[in-house]
Amino acid sequence: MAQGSWKKQCAVGCLASLGILSGVVVAQQTPDDAQPAPDVRQRISEQGQHIDEMRDKIDAQLEQLAAMQRELAKQEADYRALRKAVGMDVLDKQRAGNIAAGGSRASALPMPAADAIAAADAATDDTRQPVGQAPQRDDRPPEVAPIFDQPGVLTPRGKLVVEPSYQFGYSSADRVALVGYTVIPAILIGLIDARQVKTTTQTGAIAARYGITNRLEVEVRVPYVYSHTDTISREIFTGTAQDNVFTTSGHGIGDVEATARYQVNDGGADKAYYIAWLRFKSRTGTDPFEVTTDCVTRCVQNATGTGLPLQSPTGSGFYSLQPGVTWLYPSDPVVFFGNLSYLHNFPRDNVTRNLVLAGKENLGKVKLGDIVDVSIGMGLALNEKASFSIGYDQSFIGTTKQNNQTVPGSAKSVLGTLLIGGSYRFNPKRTVNFTLGVGVTRDTPDATVTVRVPMMY
Repeated sequence: MAQGSWKKQCAVGCLASLGILSGVVVAQQTPDDAQPAPDVRQRISEQGQHIDEMRDKIDAQLEQLAAMQRELAKQEADYRALRKAVGMDVLDKQRAGNIAAGGSRASALPMPAADAIAAADAATDDTRQPVGQAPQRDDRPPEVAPIFDQPGVLTPRGKLVVEPSYQFGYSSADRVALVGYTVIPAILIGLIDARQVKTTTQTGAIAARYGITNRLEVEVRVPYVYSHTDTISREIFTGTAQDNVFTTSGHGIGDVEATARYQVNDGGADKAYYIAWLRFKSRTGTDPFEVTTDCVTRCVQNATGTGLPLQSPTGSGFYSLQPGVTWLYPSDPVVFFGNLSYLHNFPRDNVTRNLVLAGKENLGKVKLGDIVDVSIGMGLALNEKASFSIGYDQSFIGTTKQNNQTVPGSAKSVLGTLLIGGSYRFNPKRTVNFTLGVGVTRDTPDATVTVRVPMMY
């Protein structure tokens, strides 16, 4: 062992130097023509014994080091034989060729197959920390099961998220109108208009989100709407006792939306994240004024009808702009979150609607009521893949105006929805989200079920 011999020679040289120094010290302490004193001779003898003991220890350590080197060489030989037995030496040559050609990095750990090596490299490319650099702090909000329309976690820079979704909504409403006058309570002179409206709406949508930076993303959403409405009523002016069912349906592209979101601050443990966003909604869908309305008595003399549209619209008919802010507050083990937004509907001038037997009717200037939306919720991670969220959403809707006058029968309304959702992550790029909404106010849809499957590319 060349290395062990070199260490041994160094040790012997050091000991010899120590002995020479000891002799020099003794020579300086005694006269040239005098013999050393007995106590000096005793100390020299003790130092000699101590040096012999140190030599013995060094020899023993060198022997142990040589034994460890032999054992390590044996283990390396066994390791190479094992890699050769499972064919890993061939994979090493292939990976070395890939590196020379600009391919993927080699791995020092044995893997069972080349596919497993590629999968491990792909899985760790985004998480591997460069050597010599401190780990970067994750300033992104925590992920929770989304139950609101606006997501809380932004798309990473340069990544694309494609999110197909399906929503099923059902609502039923009873309306009773008294046409006449009462003499005393419970005695009506006139007619009663009783209607029951059942509406089913199915919306399939595709949304695409792209991360411009880690703090800024843009989104485009294109919905396809199918709506079906059954209205059960009686002829109001005939006094009949028979119920009639008036059915309408419609399907087509809905209102296309575009949204931009920006993370305002760096949150953290017990520190909220704030995400500001701005959504623009077009009126690409069929609006309520484009469909034909069944005429009533006032439309044409001696003409009757239900006054209901003959086709269900797929859009609102108004351009809208909605600024808002989303906040997330992590407090282990839960995350609190919520939204605050204001939706402004731009008015339309020279609005006309189609009537049966009457052609077009000019409605003038129409302005839908604006909407203030407030929501709050909390999310809990059940494990590393599954999470659960619960929340409440409430919207305040203003009155509709025609020619700057409130439309008769239009009143402010409040929509309240209890939301329960869950999320399951199949892998870092595939997740399924489920949300159930239950209406808690009279004007809110009875039930809404939404399924989203975001996929990252």
